Amino acid sequence: MAELTALRENLRELQRVVVAFSGGVDSGFLAWVANDTLGPDSVQCVTAVSPSLAGDELRDCESLASEWGLNWLPIETSEMQDAAYRVNDADRCYHCKSALMDVAVPVAEKHESVIVLGVNTDDLGDHRPGQRAAGERDAKFPLVEAGFGKAEIRRWSKDLGLRIWDKPAAACLASRIPYGTEVSVPLLRRLDRAESALRSLGFRQLRVRDYGDTARIELDLGELQEAIQHREQIIETLHSVGYRYITLDLEGFRSGNLNHSVQ
Repeated sequence: MAELTALRENLRELQRVVVAFSGGVDSGFLAWVANDTLGPDSVQCVTAVSPSLAGDELRDCESLASEWGLNWLPIETSEMQDAAYRVNDADRCYHCKSALMDVAVPVAEKHESVIVLGVNTDDLGDHRPGQRAAGERDAKFPLVEAGFGKAEIRRWSKDLGLRIWDKPAAACLASRIPYGTEVSVPLLRRLDRAESALRSLGFRQLRVRDYGDTARIELDLGELQEAIQHREQIIETLHSVGYRYITLDLEGFRSGNLNHSVQ
């Protein structure tokens, strides 16, 4: 109970907030608690819409906003117009988060609010340049201040009856592209189609990592055998979106896997 009490106290001190809302477990939990604590008149949820946001995730943001009574604003961001983002070096997330802040700051100013992000304590040890970009624009991380890690967020989400409590970890589609490979709209759309098709086969926690003609699939270890059973469907699906070679990573799903090369 201490974490949730601290989170509510932190939000009350901020009084009015703009939540960067991706529909994932962390930002979803923060949005729900903020809305429940401060009331919808004091909470504006903003979703950055760009080719790097999976279509399924955008639709779920809309659904959650409707279910929870959130004031929700989908707003287009312009990171694809930034050559520093498209070049896809280790600071790609910095430029992406800067684009988010470019559209969120005017909203916060209009509503006299503070921008808050769903960063948790488990995020602090990973390569996350986006946190630096948000901090430079005075965004706050109330989950960190209240001591929430991923496990606590999922546990409290379940206790509060939020359907996102066991939602698979998500990240922008650009995170599937190895550093040094240029980010492009056609490539992002191909990844979106590939992952959406695999989810339609029943796989939940997954990544399709792009290596040109080759797709490397990461799944939970418990689903590897099922992938073999669906081998022909997976091959047909990924061939249809443009991949020539399809591989299955025997190490399974690892969030932030491509960050290992920069740590």
